[in-house]
Amino acid sequence: MRFACCDRYFPCHLCHFECAEHSAQQWPREQWNQKAILCGHCWTELTIEAYLGVSACPDCAAPFNPRCAAHADFYFSSQ
Repeated sequence: MRFACCDRYFPCHLCHFECAEHSAQQWPREQWNQKAILCGHCWTELTIEAYLGVSACPDCAAPFNPRCAAHADFYFSSQ
């Protein structure tokens, strides 16, 4: 996932917490059209909107980790 605060990809919010020297920021709703999700299998970049609407990569059909949805509030603002 590409983090809004630093424009860098990290595997998860915990990795960002350990490696970045700043707090993570959520993607605001009006920026969900940004490509911020990278498929770990085929490297396709998805917009946040596209990612939230599927459970697998639309290009290669590799399934996304279902546990990531439990942490969506760390990444995406609902407002």
